[in-house]
Amino acid sequence: MNAKRDSERLNQSYMLGRSAFSVFAFGAAIVTSMAAQPVVVIDPGHPAGPRDPGTKGKKVSEVQVNFRVANMLALKLEQQGIKVIVTKPDVRLLLTNKRRAEIANWAKADLYIRLHCDQTTGSGYSIVFPGAPGVAADGAKGPSQHVINASSAAAKKFHAAMAASIQTLLVDNGIKTDAQTPVGEKQGALTGSIYSQVPTLLVNLVVLSNSHDEAWISSYKNVPKLVEALDKGVLAAINFHEEQG
Repeated sequence: MNAKRDSERLNQSYMLGRSAFSVFAFGAAIVTSMAAQPVVVIDPGHPAGPRDPGTKGKKVSEVQVNFRVANMLALKLEQQGIKVIVTKPDVRLLLTNKRRAEIANWAKADLYIRLHCDQTTGSGYSIVFPGAPGVAADGAKGPSQHVINASSAAAKKFHAAMAASIQTLLVDNGIKTDAQTPVGEKQGALTGSIYSQVPTLLVNLVVLSNSHDEAWISSYKNVPKLVEALDKGVLAAINFHEEQG
């Protein structure tokens, strides 16, 4: 398929997103009743500020990719009985990392997963979790040791399940801690992790500055494979199949 046509089809299909559990209105999170079902909050990364465009490839942007994949993953999880909240209902919405984490905290999420694309040398995906507390620009400290331990356990389960599903379609860059990222190295943890009171992971879906990765994730036939792998990762991280017997 033509990469440009694939990208256009994806944008037309998913740019409007899904709204059933997308929550954000005038600065306040609005969440439907969660009952006893597992709750997963999905955060399509960027923009978190007026000067935060995210990574840009030659044909697609990180903001578009994150939002598209987040909504496809949300639908898939909902079909399996998971309550899902997507932090923003519109791809253009500017939402601070603090507010994104607050939505997950308010929902008492079993997992708060943040979707991003990397901009570095190399290729492929990686799973990032908070390995230690950090300090945000406003002086806030976090996450707690409990969240760190829960996030570490979730990262291992998520990575194993995702890797088994995606296999060799994307390069596996393994599990990293927040401190191995540029922002995390400065703060001790990523901002979204610092404010999180629930288990949290960040998934770098691809290296968007890599032309091969950009072409791969722009293909209409590849994105469902990625979403399937993410779905397997989430279910493993929250022990969904195990709990359902």
